[in-house]
Amino acid sequence: MSLFKKSKTEQSTSRQAPWKIAIIDDEEGVHEVTQLTLRKFRFENRGVEFLSAYSGEEGLALLKANPDVALAFVDVVMETDDAGLKLVDAIRNELKNHVTRLILRTGQPGQAPEEDVIRRYDINDYKAKTELSSLKLKSCVYTAIRSYRDIQTIEQSKRGMEDVLKSSSSVLASRSLAQFGTAVLKQTLTLLNLNNSVLYLTTQHTDLYGDTTMTVLGASGDLIEMCEPGISSRIPESIEEEVKQVLANKSHFQSDKVFIGYYPTGKDSHNILYVKLDQPLDDMQRKTLEMFASNVAVIFQNLTQKEDIQRTQKELIMVLSDAIEMRSKETGGHVRRVILMTEFLAEKLNMSQEFIETIRYSAALHDVGKISIPETILHKPGKLDPDEWEIMKTHAQKGYELLAGSDRIVAKMGAIIAKTHHERWDGHGYPEGLAGNDIPVEGRIMAIVDVVDALLSKRCYKPAWSPEEVKVYLHENAGKQFDPLITHIMIEHFDRILEIRATEPDEDE
Repeated sequence: MSLFKKSKTEQSTSRQAPWKIAIIDDEEGVHEVTQLTLRKFRFENRGVEFLSAYSGEEGLALLKANPDVALAFVDVVMETDDAGLKLVDAIRNELKNHVTRLILRTGQPGQAPEEDVIRRYDINDYKAKTELSSLKLKSCVYTAIRSYRDIQTIEQSKRGMEDVLKSSSSVLASRSLAQFGTAVLKQTLTLLNLNNSVLYLTTQHTDLYGDTTMTVLGASGDLIEMCEPGISSRIPESIEEEVKQVLANKSHFQSDKVFIGYYPTGKDSHNILYVKLDQPLDDMQRKTLEMFASNVAVIFQNLTQKEDIQRTQKELIMVLSDAIEMRSKETGGHVRRVILMTEFLAEKLNMSQEFIETIRYSAALHDVGKISIPETILHKPGKLDPDEWEIMKTHAQKGYELLAGSDRIVAKMGAIIAKTHHERWDGHGYPEGLAGNDIPVEGRIMAIVDVVDALLSKRCYKPAWSPEEVKVYLHENAGKQFDPLITHIMIEHFDRILEIRATEPDEDE
């Protein structure tokens, strides 16, 4: 005889799996009668699937292989007089299964007294086989499966709360709207047991000029490849049309395939929650989803405003930097290249994520002091005379003075970079003649990046150097003009530097 077997069950019209009922008894007739009586049993639109075992040993293997059994009928007397009692003890203590409902059945009630068994063993009911009429059997199955369902709901909620607590740090640590949206997305899927569904968060905003943007806050499932976090035009047209309809109607929409939640956050802004369904949401899922999304909508709004301000600041930094480069007759490509190069070197130096994100924008301010230099000096095609050179060198200190008054981290680092990116490792730089590690690392990074990009670029006063010529120059000046460690990293990854230049070429290249 096989270890255990599955019976044929009624086909369920529901897409949900049937409830599993285990029959563990050494009498074949008991299996047949139980299955015959319960063959048409349904609870919450789900049928049943019977699993059979004929000894305590087989029963333990069955429960080990099927921890999702909702109810197990266990005979007390099988291969031994107490085989069923030992099986109950093993299920609860060895398998640590406290969810499956266990109903002991016996044909010899006197051999295992009811009160003693109920007190000593973690069972849910104890029945003599003779008292289980068809009606009573169905009644105890309804009670047991309802209890199993409730315990499962509590367990899922418990696991969901554990996941929320574990992932809450990622929400609090989120540095961007996209990171926050992703964290919220993960928590929502966990809480609502929608792991096989797709949830999609967007926010819609119409500005003073009537322009509307749609921002993807988080995506999962088969939408994750079609959508980009942040402001995006890659939202699938079919979804965009459904979202626009919800915005026009100002109300939720639900079908068998999709739920779209509408959550206004202001006069001209709205949050949209798009859930692609495997099956319709139940009342609990929908209410929880709406409550959850309504509450985080306020957080989204605040983060959106914060990110808009940050984005505006960063865009203004880029505009200012481009304007300075244009004034000094250098290309805007230089600014974008040094940003990418400094970020790359900072990563290779294993700097903190905060440092990397800050230098990404602070690097653009390295020559902000040139705004104070007369154009006759900036635009002079030939070599500067000594007096002109002294005036040119003042741009480092001037840049520092322009930025030093701010307490914003980008401006703080920008001030340091502006002042120190012309210092030399050997102490022969300007404006203060700092040497070695006395030069802040952000200044040392910018020093080599600024020179390398300038050497590889064509200027009105010189042709572009070849990569081989630049690498020779770096070897010769390691430990003199440049930090030797940063120089080694730059040479080792010079191909990556050339790739960065290729992504932001000058107009005449």
